[in-house]
Amino acid sequence: MTTGISLVRENAEALRPPRMLWVSFPLGRPLGRAGDAAFQHRVIAHGLELLARPAGPVLEDFPEDMDQEVVEATPACPVSFGPRRGNADSWRDRLLREFDELRPWYDLSLRRRGRTTVGLSADGMQDILAELSAWLDDGSQPLPDFVWFKRAIEDAKAWYAEALTAQPGDYPPGYGEQLLWDQTVLGEALKQYYGHFQSQPDKALFARLVASRAAVGGSTGDARLLRE
Repeated sequence: MTTGISLVRENAEALRPPRMLWVSFPLGRPLGRAGDAAFQHRVIAHGLELLARPAGPVLEDFPEDMDQEVVEATPACPVSFGPRRGNADSWRDRLLREFDELRPWYDLSLRRRGRTTVGLSADGMQDILAELSAWLDDGSQPLPDFVWFKRAIEDAKAWYAEALTAQPGDYPPGYGEQLLWDQTVLGEALKQYYGHFQSQPDKALFARLVASRAAVGGSTGDARLLRE
């Protein structure tokens, strides 16, 4: 049984694993809301039922949604990003300025947790952001190497998630991811890559590596390039 958000479902449709039960729950809640044993048992039972199917691949949706979790106080974003400035600055300048604003919060998160999920890429975060901005600032530049690109953006998203959730408190599911895609320059930048890949049939698979369609705001994503 595999669970996950919409990106996982899209990848499953392409890869066709033998058995998969897809659920609509937020990241971090693979069986539903914590403490709801009866609901979690139904998810597990449904997943196990797929093993009895005579042939695969089987991709099936779990028919229930998770009850909305109630969070008494949603923490504020640790950085006030201010209004977007369009093309007033280069992508490189905007990304590195955002990195400087978020770095103290990432450092705080690292001290509090004693660990990080960043490290898939061999490059530091400043180098990653600078490399990601090169093609965005100049479309005549070659796209990043795809192996490097996949590792780099996973590190960047992890770094941002840890920085954006550094403040003490209980966070609703998907809080850091929502901030990333809706309020950060990195989210903007990744949407540009998504739109470029999504607009070309031979590169559409790479769009799935960047983000789920839900993350970029729709079934096709935002294919507009800000430099146009």
